[in-house]
Amino acid sequence: MESPKFDLRYLKEAFREPINLWAMVGFAATAAFFQQIEVLAAGLVTEAVYLAVVPAMPFYRRLIARREKERARRLRDSQREAIIKTFDPREREAVEYLRWMKNQIYANYKKFTTSKEVPFNLQTLDQRWEDFVDLLDIYRRRKHHLRSTNRQAVQNQLKQALHAIESLTDDRARRVQQANAEILKRRVSAFNDLERSVKLVEGQLQSIENFFGLVNDQVVTLPTPERVSALHFEELSDSIAMTRQMLEETADTFGVLDTQSRELELLLQSGSTSK
Repeated sequence: MESPKFDLRYLKEAFREPINLWAMVGFAATAAFFQQIEVLAAGLVTEAVYLAVVPAMPFYRRLIARREKERARRLRDSQREAIIKTFDPREREAVEYLRWMKNQIYANYKKFTTSKEVPFNLQTLDQRWEDFVDLLDIYRRRKHHLRSTNRQAVQNQLKQALHAIESLTDDRARRVQQANAEILKRRVSAFNDLERSVKLVEGQLQSIENFFGLVNDQVVTLPTPERVSALHFEELSDSIAMTRQMLEETADTFGVLDTQSRELELLLQSGSTSK
């Protein structure tokens, strides 16, 4: 069987293990107390063997993988809770209500089925709640961006630029307005993309809330594993994955709008100075 490849990451983790650190302290203290160099040498040999063997052991690498996964989960949880604190009262209320409903679903399932464990598909509500928080954060930021921008003013500027292109006789001024019109067209297109993404996320948030309500109704009325499994958890998961993909495709829209605004300002400044 092929031996595991050397990885410095596992070596560092093994070195930092409390049992290893305490063992080194023990050898050093014993050597100092008895003033015997042999004890210190034995400690160094033991440490060398430990660092040569333990980091390469498959079970230890699996242990480190579980630790890293747990650390990543705790970090995500703390970051998500920090995001929730930035929500307005109405948004926080929606998040906390969904969290409460999720916990009630778990408690009711155990109560009415006398089961000690919640089935795996029902446990996916934890991930759906996290999806709700993440999508709500995206929704509120994009919604704020739309509200903070005067779309009608941009459309009016586009009409003026197109009219100027037709009426101007100076070739240099016409080129400036043509470039201006192209930037404004891209801004309007970016607004449309952003608006579509906001509507998509809004619908996805509603579907998550409605799904939680549906699951809760089923658990309270007839909480059998078969009825719970028939609730199409996978369809909601696939729908959220599709929404996230669409959001990734439009993630650059914020930067595009800002860049286009700066380009427009510079263009108009150059046009005014060249007159």
